[in-house]
Amino acid sequence: MRQAVASSSRTISSIMRDAHRNPAQTLSFFALAPDQTVVEIWPGAGWYTEILAPLLREDGKLIAAHFDPEGGPDYFAKSRSDYERKLQNRANVYDRVEMATLNYDPEQPIAAANSADRVVTFRNVHNWLADGMDETKVVFAKMYAVLKPGGMLGLVEHRARPGTSLEEMVKTGYVDEPLIVDLAVEAGFELVSRSPVNQNPQDLADHPHGVWSLPPTLRGGTEDRARYMGIGESDRMTLLFVKPE
Repeated sequence: MRQAVASSSRTISSIMRDAHRNPAQTLSFFALAPDQTVVEIWPGAGWYTEILAPLLREDGKLIAAHFDPEGGPDYFAKSRSDYERKLQNRANVYDRVEMATLNYDPEQPIAAANSADRVVTFRNVHNWLADGMDETKVVFAKMYAVLKPGGMLGLVEHRARPGTSLEEMVKTGYVDEPLIVDLAVEAGFELVSRSPVNQNPQDLADHPHGVWSLPPTLRGGTEDRARYMGIGESDRMTLLFVKPE
């Protein structure tokens, strides 16, 4: 794990966020090992892919379930294209990454049922909720379906203050932790454990631009920039679920 985090193929901008994203501790909490089949859900620009690909390249398998280029906003197609270009540009590192699609079509699985040891997703639940509760439930069902019995789902998400409404979650990007647990349990998962590794008690989740007020986005520009930089990245829950055997 440490070797993968220290991989020379990682970009400097990614490494600079390690102090906030705690990749080695997070992936260790998810009990992720080099010989596993791992599905990364909506990997974005590939921050975690830079670690997972070299970790799993020799003895495991990484399946990147990215945006559906044929559905959703134009951003989906561009983001996926940029990600695929990243893989091609460093083929000696990313040559064994398998591409897949995660969309809201309940008839289109991520990959073969009962085939993955781990599913991991980082700061994506608020995006699914923005598209609808039914869509979010489809995603949890798909993540459950692709896992082997005994396989586990590792999830990181911005944590909302207790009592936050669904409307506010969508607006701010901060999600209620009990809601996520309920969604996972409804899909069939059991909660294994919670980790404090990505918590940030300085983040009170009450910013004018929601979570995007904080770094790395800093949507407010220069307004209160020093204060937001002092807070750092968001307070995040880190949850581990299992698909019962």
